[in-house]
Amino acid sequence: MHKFFRRLAAAALATALLTGAALYALQRAIPDVFYVEPGERLSIASMPWLSADSRSSAGQLAVSAPGGNAGGGQTLKLFGLFPIKTVQTVSEDRREVTVCGTPFGIKMFSNGALVVAFSDLYTEQGSENPAKEAGLRLGDLIVSASGHTVRNNEELSAAITGANGGEMEVVYLRDGVRRTCKLTPVRDQDGSYKAGVWVRDSSAGIGTLTFADTQHGTFAGLGHAISDTDTGTSISLLSGEIVPVNITGCAAGAAGAPGELRGDFSGTDVLGTVLANDATGVYGKLSSTVAGNICPVANSQEIQPGAAQILATVEGSTPQLYDVRIEYVNLNASDPNRNMQIRVTDPDLLAKTGGIVQGMSGSPILQNGMLVGAVTHVLINDPTRGYGIFARTMLEGADRAAGGETG
Repeated sequence: MHKFFRRLAAAALATALLTGAALYALQRAIPDVFYVEPGERLSIASMPWLSADSRSSAGQLAVSAPGGNAGGGQTLKLFGLFPIKTVQTVSEDRREVTVCGTPFGIKMFSNGALVVAFSDLYTEQGSENPAKEAGLRLGDLIVSASGHTVRNNEELSAAITGANGGEMEVVYLRDGVRRTCKLTPVRDQDGSYKAGVWVRDSSAGIGTLTFADTQHGTFAGLGHAISDTDTGTSISLLSGEIVPVNITGCAAGAAGAPGELRGDFSGTDVLGTVLANDATGVYGKLSSTVAGNICPVANSQEIQPGAAQILATVEGSTPQLYDVRIEYVNLNASDPNRNMQIRVTDPDLLAKTGGIVQGMSGSPILQNGMLVGAVTHVLINDPTRGYGIFARTMLEGADRAAGGETG
């Protein structure tokens, strides 16, 4: 009998622990703050088993946000019975943007010289590499040399030549942290002083324009930062612009081999100026009108697993709608580029590209008549699947890049 009760107690404890772990995981999956339209009651489409008690909880502070009105705490309950988490709501008028889906070229100049390779030098003392010996690594961004600002390759070369073989202080950024090192250039076999390092100060590529906020004159694209192709390091922006592109071909994707759109920069028109190369997208100011349809931006809780569409351009310069399915929604993902997983179901798109390919980043994701997000990445081993970012996140990024609160 005692064994029976011990087993029963152990089973009860295990059940309690599992239940507690599940509730904890559910709480972590729910953001602390939601945005709602004035007079709207909070409901989460991807978690229909949760309902909100609109009565403000005691001790909960109202929150305010740019362009929004303060709101109170709402307790989310499982099946309307069991309290799970108290969240804050911010009342805000819904924003509308011009949804694009058009390809665009990005020309960017970095705010420094990015280390992309090393090259040993052959001197009278043998093989040497001053840059490596000084402690520089791939992906470091050199911003100063011998007390002079470095914004491009030419300025770094001038500083190395000017040192005339003497020790020079180099200031660089690594993972956003400012560091210094001492570097002594050496005379190569051709008689010139060198540091044994290859650097890059500009980048160009193709992506997809997600939307234009014509009311505030801003644009958003890609849904992720532009990174250097050799080092994977996000490019620190000095200046940049976006231009029209005509898609001329596509290398279809396959498992283990991501595909890629190919295109040509078309004409000399400049669509806009890049203001930010952010983890959530490329943002800037429009200098030309862009084509598209006006569409409301969804709040994260309105997005649900199920049928959706992406607006993408895989040939020419005219976007088309293709069917996809949102497989899951992660409201509180640590990586905003992976708030959704989508799967391409459209037979035409699968036949043309095999699914999601490079260059489609930024393609708008539409559901229930609203802009819900943008494509960001493809799954390497399954090109029919990829990730998406919330449109709301990109709208906030565009607002920040414009240098103001535009609610």
